Amino acid sequence: MSLLNYFKTSKPKTAALAKERLQILIAHEKSMQNQPSYLPELQKDLLAVIQKYIEVDQDAVSVVFDSDDDQETLELNIILPEHQHT
Repeated sequence: MSLLNYFKTSKPKTAALAKERLQILIAHEKSMQNQPSYLPELQKDLLAVIQKYIEVDQDAVSVVFDSDDDQETLELNIILPEHQHT
């Protein structure tokens, strides 16, 4: 490997990058179709309860539903703000 090849940046091919992005979009859309109808309301309710105790952004709470042949999983992620100690 020459020294010039080390510093050379290779850009991904546009078609390959577009294909990868499309696959991600399709997978996301497919997973959204399998979600129960109550998830948006559940996320809103959870955010309201959390905001009673902690000041968090609206995007701080995410609810993800995943199912396969054997089980269903409900994943709840909450991003808590960092507290500054003075």
